[in-house]
Amino acid sequence: MATLEEIQEEVRAEVELEKPLQKSIDGVVMDLDDNDYEQLIIDRADARYDIQQNGWIEDRLQAYGSWQQQLDMIYWDGVNGTTTWADHIAEVKANNPKPT
Repeated sequence: MATLEEIQEEVRAEVELEKPLQKSIDGVVMDLDDNDYEQLIIDRADARYDIQQNGWIEDRLQAYGSWQQQLDMIYWDGVNGTTTWADHIAEVKANNPKPT
């Protein structure tokens, strides 16, 4: 996994290719200044780093399904003597590993 500093350098290179960028303040369009570019790099890198560090959480939440669906799996596992719910949870965790 990349460090925040490595991601910032990657984003810095991408932003260089996008120059010149502009902003609009109260309908007035102007070029970004050096401070604006630095803030853009920081913001993009922070967002990318957050996804790298925590994206697995959202991925798991989506894959788990609702608590109602999980309770239904647990109920039917109890009725049928199966392990559908535990198998599902294990698969979700395997497919969306927590970064080390």
